[in-house]
Amino acid sequence: MKKDGSRVPFDIANILRGIQAACGKRPVPEDVKQRIADEVDEGIHRDFEHEVPSVEVGRRVAIALRNIDQVAYVRFASVYHNFQSVTEFQAEIIGLTEKPPTPPDHPSLFDDK
Repeated sequence: MKKDGSRVPFDIANILRGIQAACGKRPVPEDVKQRIADEVDEGIHRDFEHEVPSVEVGRRVAIALRNIDQVAYVRFASVYHNFQSVTEFQAEIIGLTEKPPTPPDHPSLFDDK
């Protein structure tokens, strides 16, 4: 379910396109991008029976990108959060420096919201 209330079929290809756009010209291998899309897809199918809010899909992609490539994360976050000013970019970047990404092999004790 989109932010505007419209409904579209869930499609992993849309997730992958968003990841690829965020990672444009970044040193993120294609297999890593595909793995992120696959993990988000699996998690969505595991955690939701019918409808899933698009913001939840975006949140999961953002968390994964944050741990892979900070520039790709900020690119994705700017669209996901609909940044309207440089100040919003600055706040996100400051947040990255104050709370660095979690290493992939580190167990999560709290939800990364």
